[in-house]
Amino acid sequence: MTHLWLRAEQRAHEERVGLTPEGAAALIKAGIRLTVEESSVRAIPLQGYIEAGAEVAPENSWPKAPQDAIIFGLKELPDDGTPLPHRHIMFGHAYKGQFSGKALLKRFKAGGGTLYDLEYLVDETGRRVAAFGYWAGFAGAAVTLKTWLAQQSGALCPPVGAYPNKDALLSELSAELKGQTPSAIVIGALGRVGTGASDLLQAMGLTVTKWDMAETAGGGPFPEILAHDIFINCILARPGTPQFVPLSAKEAPRTLTAIGDVACDPDSDYNPIPVYSEATTWEAPALRVHDTPPLDVMAIDNLPSMLPRESSEDFAAQLLPSLLTLGALEEGVWGRAKADFNTHIKEV
Repeated sequence: MTHLWLRAEQRAHEERVGLTPEGAAALIKAGIRLTVEESSVRAIPLQGYIEAGAEVAPENSWPKAPQDAIIFGLKELPDDGTPLPHRHIMFGHAYKGQFSGKALLKRFKAGGGTLYDLEYLVDETGRRVAAFGYWAGFAGAAVTLKTWLAQQSGALCPPVGAYPNKDALLSELSAELKGQTPSAIVIGALGRVGTGASDLLQAMGLTVTKWDMAETAGGGPFPEILAHDIFINCILARPGTPQFVPLSAKEAPRTLTAIGDVACDPDSDYNPIPVYSEATTWEAPALRVHDTPPLDVMAIDNLPSMLPRESSEDFAAQLLPSLLTLGALEEGVWGRAKADFNTHIKEV
């Protein structure tokens, strides 16, 4: 019998989960054994999983799970260097040359385990079967708007936290805006991330300039970006990605004062926003890269966690059909993910 072990998240500010109680019930009905760890932070209470028929294990007990269990979580494991003998489903961030990713792959190699990276679960056409992109864009636009608002009083954006739901976030933002409508441009507006960013800004009454591949195909420069108060980048850095806000923009005449880099690739050689070089945090959401006029960059790398309930339910619904096929790990999305892992494990 396939045994799925839903672990607690151990990263700070991480309340999301990749499986809902409704999904748990569907897996159990399909004959999958499910163990759910207790969690002090999970946005969805444990009781729902118990009522669905799941077994319960202590928080963070997954290292002692049966060898045949498939460990399922979202974000990073504790960086303790221990070998990893289990099969893990999670976001590994290990295939793009990241230093921490290489260390993770070495742990899998030492333990003999396998990584089924959620970012590399794709269908026959190469499209990801599940992603948090919409809520990353939604939350990223909200924090960037907060960054712009803080500037109006001569301050940096204060710390941010999680919200019980999107209505609470929208209500707070509306009260803070007090009818102000800064101009905004979103690049990557046709994708999941860009749609979420545009929806948030439009919900706040802003008129949004929406760009995608057609508008950026010329490679820049893009003076239109500098003519807006707010710029939201939703394009992942890759070879050929143009620079949207080059270093020269700091000193150039501009209206732009707040950048939200939702894609958050500051350490990439192809960073389209080279005015900054490090991610920001919940405690310090914005980095000031120029003083007069101010230019602040928001680049938090786990934005969907600000809306843990809604982002969890959305992602879990997308992923559930694939989880229901866990009995055939050598085929379909799982077989493709394992092939990716086998390719990269050879490099460590």
